Amino acid sequence: MKMKQSTRFIIFLSVVAALGGLLFGYDTAVISGAEQSLQVYFIDNLGLSTIFHGLTVSSALIGCVIGGLISGVLSNGIGRRNSLLVAAVLFFISAVLSGYPEFLFFTKGEPTIGLFIMFNIYRIIGGIGVGLASGLGPLYISETSPANIRGKLVTLNNLAIIFGMLAVYFVNWRIAAGQSLSWIHDIGWRYMFASEAIPAILFFGLLFLVPETPRYLISKNKDKEAMKILTKVNGSEKVAKEIYQEIKQTLDTPNSPKAGIFSYGKMVIIVGVLLAAAQQFVGINVILYYAPRIFANMGASADSSMLQTILIGVVNFIFVLIALILVEKWGRKPLLLLGSVGMAVGMFGVATLSFVDSMGLGALLFILVYVAFYNLSFGPLVWVLAAEIFPNKIRSQVMAITVVANWGSNLLISATFPSLLEISAGMAYSFYGVMCILSFIFVWKLVPETKGQTLEEIETHWKPKEVASNLSQRKIDL
Repeated sequence: MKMKQSTRFIIFLSVVAALGGLLFGYDTAVISGAEQSLQVYFIDNLGLSTIFHGLTVSSALIGCVIGGLISGVLSNGIGRRNSLLVAAVLFFISAVLSGYPEFLFFTKGEPTIGLFIMFNIYRIIGGIGVGLASGLGPLYISETSPANIRGKLVTLNNLAIIFGMLAVYFVNWRIAAGQSLSWIHDIGWRYMFASEAIPAILFFGLLFLVPETPRYLISKNKDKEAMKILTKVNGSEKVAKEIYQEIKQTLDTPNSPKAGIFSYGKMVIIVGVLLAAAQQFVGINVILYYAPRIFANMGASADSSMLQTILIGVVNFIFVLIALILVEKWGRKPLLLLGSVGMAVGMFGVATLSFVDSMGLGALLFILVYVAFYNLSFGPLVWVLAAEIFPNKIRSQVMAITVVANWGSNLLISATFPSLLEISAGMAYSFYGVMCILSFIFVWKLVPETKGQTLEEIETHWKPKEVASNLSQRKIDL
């Protein structure tokens, strides 16, 4: 009975934290339905270049980088849960004001440079929320989950991201369905952004029902509170005490009270940063952000292009579910290697068809192959590994660096895609295909397997002798 209760409790904690992932997906994908309207409403009306269009589409990513930069300090200062509360507030503010950027200062229906700047500021505010949630959601789940199901539960966060994307694809389609282009370009895009306020309110309310993570509480010497949560999560006071001792010992190593981020060597940081960058350099957000435009270039109507975008969302969802099933059976590394190969086939297929000017059904199939293998591997598993591989004492700081690397790479790839597309679409897709091959080599050579290990056991991979010795020799009384 205790085990069933603890399982329900763990799932509840993970689902609430994963709502941050849902908002992450919703906020980053809402732009796909609105980007052509933004081009008409702002870029065309103001006579701006495609560079400004690319920056507008990716402006939220500037906020993501800022959110990543402050996530370590914020989560160490006020806690993982309270930092997610901050993210929920930012999501709400961004949703409302992106949908009505004229609030207080401007006249509706009269685009100006000032309004254009304010819209991008409101998108950046939402991006800060995404930057916080993208790292802290997996971190929260990882720090509250037992080792034997941690991979599945962190993958649940990515499932929520995909569900958020799928939800907003559907919302965008429903808003646009049966409406004229002029209505969509003037009014429809506002509803698309404003719709995010609903899940933001839900996320904010549910966060008050979950506790802080035990590892954070122990780091703040709130040991009794941490033990209560560990006992509830693990269904056994004996197991909770063992985990408590492991956590306490790792927080006390290395010997200095405040270890720097290089205390466990540089390799752990290099692996984390390269994983985060690889997730973006393989080109996924080029597909997600610009999907309706890509499909429109294939000859699809506005409604059809959004329906095809929903198809991408469905494939996303199905293959993240498959990853959730396989992650604790096959492990993280084999799935990443398989995914790299599949993504390369998809991207090079799209590139080849682009070079021969045959962007029809075949291109759609190659895009779906690419999306399927991405969501079987790099989509969910980069965040699983990022939440696992960093030692307790430096986890939040290095996680922040990883988040910045991820969103910085995202910003670079997304902002440059429109310009690359004007030069050569085939060349752009080929570049992402090459990145898939390089990602395979990187994972094969440098990424460790973490399946079935506690966070404290994974820590020994980076400083085996020193940390393992400390863990085995010291005992801490509760």
